[in-house]
Amino acid sequence: MVVDAETPDPKTLIQVLDTAPEVRSYEVLQTNQQGVLLQIETAEHEPRVAARTTGMLPQYPMVLRNGWQTIETVTSWERLSNLKAEFEERDVSFEILSISQSVEVTDLLTARQWEVLTEAITRGYYDTPRGCSLTELADALEVNPSAVSGVLHRAEEQIIKSFAAEAKQIDSPNSLD
Repeated sequence: MVVDAETPDPKTLIQVLDTAPEVRSYEVLQTNQQGVLLQIETAEHEPRVAARTTGMLPQYPMVLRNGWQTIETVTSWERLSNLKAEFEERDVSFEILSISQSVEVTDLLTARQWEVLTEAITRGYYDTPRGCSLTELADALEVNPSAVSGVLHRAEEQIIKSFAAEAKQIDSPNSLD
């Protein structure tokens, strides 16, 4: 496995690896001021067995910081639930820091909302100063201004709510409360 160990003292970490019985071999791939990137072969241990049992595939490099190994993965809710159960059964200490659901931007809006939004952007409606007015945009789309306003408002609502939900998850759990 590839591990990005964040440490101000890579030499001490390497000394620990030299004496750790579960480490079969390791190779230092890179060192810098933030830490060391390692390729490590270890004996089977409970977290890896549990992850493999549930079909979880971690993304590499894994991060080692302050004695905690951070693993990112893309998986289903069912597999995540199974991993939690496996960890609990094997008495593996763990903490889930965040869960996010990716949403394709194109899935946020209807085809009509995309059409109107694209036209608005192309004509400079969102530029400062504006390249066209709502009335001019409506004329270009051959509809009345209130229809364009409604479509844009609903599209903007979806985009802003999605952005805010993502920002809340990343920045602070209470930032939008």
